[in-house]
Amino acid sequence: MSDKYVKVTLVKSLAGQLANIAQSARGLGLRRIGHSVVVADTPSNRGMVATASHLLKVEPATGPEKR
Repeated sequence: MSDKYVKVTLVKSLAGQLANIAQSARGLGLRRIGHSVVVADTPSNRGMVATASHLLKVEPATGPEKR
């Protein structure tokens, strides 16, 4: 398991996007505008972030948030 994490926030709507872009955002766990998730910094997650980068805000994070 990776010890590096990134916080990803959806800042623009998925409406009207290509299916692969919307599925990448959903695959990261993002549901609505303003929703943030902390994900491991892995090559597969980086690929999904790159696909939908124009809709996302990405910040470094220390680890998964427990709620």
